[in-house]
Amino acid sequence: MPGGKAAGVRCVQLTGEYLCALHGTSAKPAVCNGLKPMPEMCGADRGQALDYLDRLERETAPGE
Repeated sequence: MPGGKAAGVRCVQLTGEYLCALHGTSAKPAVCNGLKPMPEMCGADRGQALDYLDRLERETAPGE
């Protein structure tokens, strides 16, 4: 996404199956390629993973 992805906005490259449409291509952004998932990021299920992402987006959102 040019200029990055805003917090709370779904990535335009996310498929209906919640997979990255750019995975394995040279078009995948460096920030995505550098992401190394850890167990605490994924949790025990999808709900825990989404909770982690929500918290991360809140904690890193620019101040108003």
